[in-house]
Amino acid sequence: MQCQRIDVEEHLNSALAGVDLTHSSRTYWEQNECLILDRFIPKAIVNPCLTEVERFRKNIYRNFVPGHKQGGSVSYYAIANESGRSSTILSLYRSPAVRRFLSYIVKETLLLCPEQDPHSCALYYYTQPGDHIGFHYDTSYYKGKRYTVLMGLIERSEHCHLVAHMPKPGTKKDVCEQSIPLDPGSLVIFNGDKLWHAVTPLRPREERIVLTMQYVTDQKMGPFYRAFSNLKDIFGYFGPAALIHRPKEMQATSHTRASVRSDVLTEHPTWQFPTGATDALVHRDS
Repeated sequence: MQCQRIDVEEHLNSALAGVDLTHSSRTYWEQNECLILDRFIPKAIVNPCLTEVERFRKNIYRNFVPGHKQGGSVSYYAIANESGRSSTILSLYRSPAVRRFLSYIVKETLLLCPEQDPHSCALYYYTQPGDHIGFHYDTSYYKGKRYTVLMGLIERSEHCHLVAHMPKPGTKKDVCEQSIPLDPGSLVIFNGDKLWHAVTPLRPREERIVLTMQYVTDQKMGPFYRAFSNLKDIFGYFGPAALIHRPKEMQATSHTRASVRSDVLTEHPTWQFPTGATDALVHRDS
């Protein structure tokens, strides 16, 4: 059984009430705009996400870019078309509580990506030997900044891991390559233009599935960058069908489109953090 969206929000607010926001934000900046939160998302949210992950397997598009990446992906469009408003994954991505938290950490007012971005909320399936992705930045083609949140869902591998170039503990300039496990519910939050990262190859009889959520400071993108971004998504991630079969909700009335545009955090009546959120200890960074 899936959680309704209100349940997702309640569980997230409960989890956030136990976070030391000041410490988390300071750690994020000390680690060159990257924060790792171990098993942060509650099981009450993770478990229905895992149910959706199984249902979406039929939508996996296998991609291969010689010398750079191999794996499977499910786009935002496929997630929205398969599950619509009942999706726990989409409720998590669209959660006002999540964006309030992220905005505090990165010191920016974060917005959802536009509805026409198939990468805004997507699933990566590492299910076949050799699945991997080479080192890269999550470059922003938007007029503003782009932030990535990776959430672990399935981590049944001793070899396929997120690796990133991050400052050595206790230093600000010395950088080393760190392996970052993404157990179910764990999060990695980073500025896409700052973190040089990769995923090491999967071995036989292993599996790794990750949810990616993208947030931006400006939803506008120039026509050249939009065309380039679409080509990247077609050839590197979701295939041409992903850009053709857009979500049914994109065919809604102008009223719905207006509600999408009005997702600025200051318009939410719940802008303030839960009482006591800054007084508890942060979840362990790993």
